[in-house]
Amino acid sequence: YYMYVSISGEDRILIFTVDPETGRLESQGDVAVTGGPAPLVIDPERRFLYVGRRGAREISSYRIDWSTGGLSLIGEVSLESDPCYLATDRKGRFLLSAHYGAGKIAVHPIGDDGAVGTPPVEWLDTARGAHSIQTDPSNRFVFVPHIAAPDGPNMILQFKFNETTGRLTPNSPHRVIPEEGAGPRHFCFHPNLDTLYFCNEQGCSVTAYRFDSSVGTLSAFQTISTLPDDYEGRSACAQIQISPSGRFLYAPNRGHNSIACFSVDAYTGLLTSIGRVPTEAK
Repeated sequence: YYMYVSISGEDRILIFTVDPETGRLESQGDVAVTGGPAPLVIDPERRFLYVGRRGAREISSYRIDWSTGGLSLIGEVSLESDPCYLATDRKGRFLLSAHYGAGKIAVHPIGDDGAVGTPPVEWLDTARGAHSIQTDPSNRFVFVPHIAAPDGPNMILQFKFNETTGRLTPNSPHRVIPEEGAGPRHFCFHPNLDTLYFCNEQGCSVTAYRFDSSVGTLSAFQTISTLPDDYEGRSACAQIQISPSGRFLYAPNRGHNSIACFSVDAYTGLLTSIGRVPTEAK
């Protein structure tokens, strides 16, 4: 396996091999990428890497050499604003992007050669603070979380997604409003249950949502803190990942400098805190 890490301030992407048994990393060098490379995503077939270059306001497409992990540039498209998050749809035909500062989301076509094309299929106003975007496993629905004030409206937008055309249609209801001050940022899908988990940036918490896969709508059923009860310092929840088995979920705390760890009930999807692992400061 290969892992790619963008170092925006140094204009490069690091390449590592990953030992699937031990998780150990071994450096395979780097690739120079100008313009502040930041969000990365690999297509579902693991043939292409897409790079959001926030300083240049561009998306670059790279072919992956699976014998070496090396990257070959195959295309670039210009954007009206810098993307903070990238995701492909489940079939790798479209690239979805969230634009935090501009308060926009976009859908770009991906050509048969793997390169992102232009013009975008969609370039939609949402609100400032749009922080991520993904399709559901069926590739029929899309969710876009927005963080809380002062930089965002504290909401999740629900869309229907046409996997043939890439077009987005507001679902009903269009908005999901979390607890006051939560600030949903990123999210992940449980691999076996109709359940989504959102990390809340300002709320320093994780909220679990039931997903009605027939209509593509969410309803919250649990919110749990990522911080210790006695912590009074500043912190923000930044990311979220669930294990492939669906048994464990992880959410990092920037400020508290830790990764919150949860077990996941296999039947209900409920989370139980099982501790925190200290990390280096942001």
